[in-house]
Amino acid sequence: MKAPVIVWLRRNLRLSDNHALSAAAESDQPVIAAYVHDELDRGGASRWWLHQSLAALDKELARRGNRLVIRQGAPDAAIAELVQETGADALFLAKRYERQAKAQEAAIHDTLADGIDIREFDDYLLQQPGAPLTQSGDAYKVFTPFWKASVALGTPREPCPAPGRLKACAKSIESVPLDDLGLLPTEPDWAQGLRDTWTPGEEGALAQLDAAVKKAADYAKLRDRPDLDGTSRLSPHLHFGEISPRQVWHAVRAGAAGASSSMGAEALLRQLYWRDFSWYLLHHFPELPDEPLRPEYAHFPWTDDPARLEAWQRGRTGYPLVDAGKRQLWTSGWMHNRVRLVVASFLVKNLMVAWQDGADWFLDTLVD
Repeated sequence: MKAPVIVWLRRNLRLSDNHALSAAAESDQPVIAAYVHDELDRGGASRWWLHQSLAALDKELARRGNRLVIRQGAPDAAIAELVQETGADALFLAKRYERQAKAQEAAIHDTLADGIDIREFDDYLLQQPGAPLTQSGDAYKVFTPFWKASVALGTPREPCPAPGRLKACAKSIESVPLDDLGLLPTEPDWAQGLRDTWTPGEEGALAQLDAAVKKAADYAKLRDRPDLDGTSRLSPHLHFGEISPRQVWHAVRAGAAGASSSMGAEALLRQLYWRDFSWYLLHHFPELPDEPLRPEYAHFPWTDDPARLEAWQRGRTGYPLVDAGKRQLWTSGWMHNRVRLVVASFLVKNLMVAWQDGADWFLDTLVD
């Protein structure tokens, strides 16, 4: 019996267009599909989504004769333990680009330095985050020139299909029960609005993509209208990797092929590059989650006023659009993009509260 290969699933919780999983299936080795619950799984709304997404992924794996193995703790220790238990001789993983995730990957290489083949795949973005660069070799800091340079790199590669079957490991492997991760709210159960709004998982992501393709023709006209359902609503599915940006790009482009005007579709595709740009900035400026891009703002004289922050968090500022956005966020775990800009701007420019406090609240309440 061949030694198994471990596929460390991270923000690629899908079977379609998952190059790490496809490569493992093509190896003709038994496949161990593993998820490691660690300190990066933060945020109440995001954790609710993660629970549903992992449950959906396990069902999809079962349809192909496999299952999801869940472990907890530092990924390098958890994966090393899994290697020792199963005799796996390879680890396939999709790269992430936050500094904490990069540190995890470095630790994996240090811990599993000998005797195991480690293969990394770029599966989260349209382009690898190191490119493109300016003519002087510096990173872009403004979106439009980044977007033009990215488009010039060529069409994103075609998505690959889901594996037909995934050979399971003959040896019994212990898995932490999903409920034991404590991802769901208990008392109070504040997630009813999330359940009413979303269908996490790859199947839900593909259904949302179909809806987004139908909206694409009017996307340029309607995407900035918070009173209308004019956006793709793909952001949480992309965030958890239930669908890849390549799948979105090619589906939208194909849907616009016969249209008399492709302006809406092009506007939607441009948003995928905005997403790339955010990760590109994190790659080149890893301090961004905590520090401003422009260092002169590091010592800005913010107002230390907990009452202002709480009024903003609870949607009690007295400004109707701001408060409506916060109620939408609390109910659904999502906020229209235009309203996000208004709400964030109001916090820092009107209330003079530090942006880090707003970012922490968004991290806890947004599903994406």
